[in-house]
Amino acid sequence: MLKTTTVGEEIVLDHGTGARLSRELIEFIAELLGDVYVGEMEDSAIVQTAGGPLAVTTDSFVVDPPFFGNGDIGKVAVCGTVNDLAVLGAEPRYLTLGVILEAGLPVARFATVLRSIGDASREAGVVIVAGDTKVVRPGEADQIYLNTTGIGVFRTPPLRMAHVAAGDSILLTGPIGNHTVHLLSVREGLGFERDVLSDCAPLNGLVSTVLRSPHGRAVHSIRDVTRGGLTAVLHEYARATGLTPHLVEQALPIERPVRMACDMLGINPMNAANEGCLCLFVGQSAADEVLGVLHGHPYGHQAAIVGTMVKEDGWDVRITRPDGRVDSIDELHGAELPRLC
Repeated sequence: MLKTTTVGEEIVLDHGTGARLSRELIEFIAELLGDVYVGEMEDSAIVQTAGGPLAVTTDSFVVDPPFFGNGDIGKVAVCGTVNDLAVLGAEPRYLTLGVILEAGLPVARFATVLRSIGDASREAGVVIVAGDTKVVRPGEADQIYLNTTGIGVFRTPPLRMAHVAAGDSILLTGPIGNHTVHLLSVREGLGFERDVLSDCAPLNGLVSTVLRSPHGRAVHSIRDVTRGGLTAVLHEYARATGLTPHLVEQALPIERPVRMACDMLGINPMNAANEGCLCLFVGQSAADEVLGVLHGHPYGHQAAIVGTMVKEDGWDVRITRPDGRVDSIDELHGAELPRLC
């Protein structure tokens, strides 16, 4: 019997937030696909070929707003796909590009997106090998939607959630909340966009630097902290491993303007989407050394150790507050924030 009660009678916007409803929708899709679905709920799939394993991922991008202060939907599309390959330990090589354009979009704006795609692809070292373009009537799309599929090769063994062990340190490669605050500020005219920039960046170079370092083998798993934020990532790992992620609130890298904006808007930075932040799970004995490697890279200079994976009865996600109080962090049911990526 299909679990239609899990997703409800109709699709709602909250099914796309990256929180609990998104997870339930994905589980529903996998159930209906049956034995033609072979994914393992990682950011990329591993496909076995005669020449060796390949990493494959696909993503659609409906960024609102599609153009922002230091980037646009094109940069987000490349970075998001490249990062999904990199966190599995793969070397991104190829992208496909699907474009849906709304009639009335100025060609100059489309050209801006294409230049962003080219710049981000060159930085990441990937090439676009196939694509498709469709045009829809006015009002049928939010100016421009993109879809990308990425393919990567492995130089080191794939990283998996199953490799995470009790005692592993939890590291973040940079501040959380910047992308969300920047886009919300651009959308709503809040003024924070001048002080808070989106963190959107291709992070495959950062991952490669860490994995090829003398301490690379201590990195057990990596996850891109996108929709649903750090909260969604940690709940996913708690379910997959049976361990309890335990954070220290004061260790979380949150820039002061971001914290101010989140307080004003009544949102939790841990639930905020990011486009240039990774969560690493690292053997505790090498955590400081891996942190040092991250600090030596331009995209990791604000990295921090923020917690530990603990074996406890009744696994959950927990956080130690500045006053010593320990709280549980609930998985979001739907959207705390509007669509941003």
